[in-house]
Amino acid sequence: MTSLDEAYTRDSPVSRPRQAAVGGTLVGVGVLAIIGAVAAVWTGGESTAAKLYAGIAAGVGIPLMFSGIVVVLPASRRTRIGVLFGTLLSGGGVWLFQYAYPDRWTRTADPLAFETLFLYGIGCAIAVWFVFTAIANTRLRNNPQGTVSLEVITQGETKTVEVSHREYREIVSDGGNPSDYIDDLDE
Repeated sequence: MTSLDEAYTRDSPVSRPRQAAVGGTLVGVGVLAIIGAVAAVWTGGESTAAKLYAGIAAGVGIPLMFSGIVVVLPASRRTRIGVLFGTLLSGGGVWLFQYAYPDRWTRTADPLAFETLFLYGIGCAIAVWFVFTAIANTRLRNNPQGTVSLEVITQGETKTVEVSHREYREIVSDGGNPSDYIDDLDE
């Protein structure tokens, strides 16, 4: 790849407009669900139905945002499956909430508030863990990990040479002629 134009063409595996659109949509729907939950509680007041719908909307919105983040990032299959698993557990918590609220939520003979929050919390924790893993791995992928890749072109022939940061600094920082070092690398 010799130019940035080649890096961002439609034929390039680097460009993933469909994944970006799906991820952005998931994050957008998650944000709208949370805003809708706040609006439902704000306008519904003490209504049990408003609190139920707000709990469901917010409960679905947060895992959707986690899923959208991982769809956009170049994550491994394991990371995507981990976020999906956490999202499904959170979805189970949302289902349990809609089943338990308000009749079996608190102050009843058999409350389900703890179980609901535990299932939802574990699901969100797993999803957050894998989101952070995806973010950390994305940063590590873009780090050369102690090496610098140099392309040496001599007599029309291109040769890629990886050197350590120390060797690269020696080439660049002494003010001398880097061609002497490159000649040593060619041998």
